[in-house]
Amino acid sequence: MMLEKLREEVYRANMELPERGLVVYTWGNVSGIDREAGLVVIKPSGVEYDDLTPENLVIVDLNNNIVEGTMNPSSDTKTHVELYKAFPTIGGIVHTHSPHAVGWAQAGRDIPCYGTTHADYFYGAVPCSRNLTAQEVEEDYELNTGKVIAEEFSRRKLDPKSSPGIICRSHGPFTWGKDAAQAVYHAVVLEELAKMALYTVILDPQCSGAPQYVQDKHYLRKHGPNAYYGQH
Repeated sequence: MMLEKLREEVYRANMELPERGLVVYTWGNVSGIDREAGLVVIKPSGVEYDDLTPENLVIVDLNNNIVEGTMNPSSDTKTHVELYKAFPTIGGIVHTHSPHAVGWAQAGRDIPCYGTTHADYFYGAVPCSRNLTAQEVEEDYELNTGKVIAEEFSRRKLDPKSSPGIICRSHGPFTWGKDAAQAVYHAVVLEELAKMALYTVILDPQCSGAPQYVQDKHYLRKHGPNAYYGQH
């Protein structure tokens, strides 16, 4: 069996989604990539988490061909593969339909940085992409979802390291990280940020967000060149 270590990592990451309350039924998927081999390990489509094993994960190449596995890969596989191509620094991707993040996606609104919790993980607003056109949906919905995400990052000149996720208009969140575990971590964080932002908007619809200097301080103390948060 190929990529046993990566299979185990992706399996554990997938199993964390229901444990963290990010998915119900089969509403989510995690993948991880072996950059050297050019292969992606991803959850099979529509399989209940109770039935998931490292062995029934599917391996695809960067042309979306199945390399190993007896099941169909996630229906979102083309989106994952497109993001791996667009963002060469990432090693894992998560897609969920977590409700607070989906709420912002369905409203078509970025999630503003209202405070320091957000600033610790995302440098600036969590972006919301545009809707796909009818032609893009008809042509290849999943592939073009990935292309639209990459387009949004290019248009806004965002770095996928400092903005480790996005909400897709009318759809939901995709997050990523250096590996599958970190991608799940960012999915949990994004859902919490979406919840906090919703409370903020309810309490003060005109809230202007955290001052930029506060955002800078909190992001850079964890991720900047002179970061000092945590143990070193």
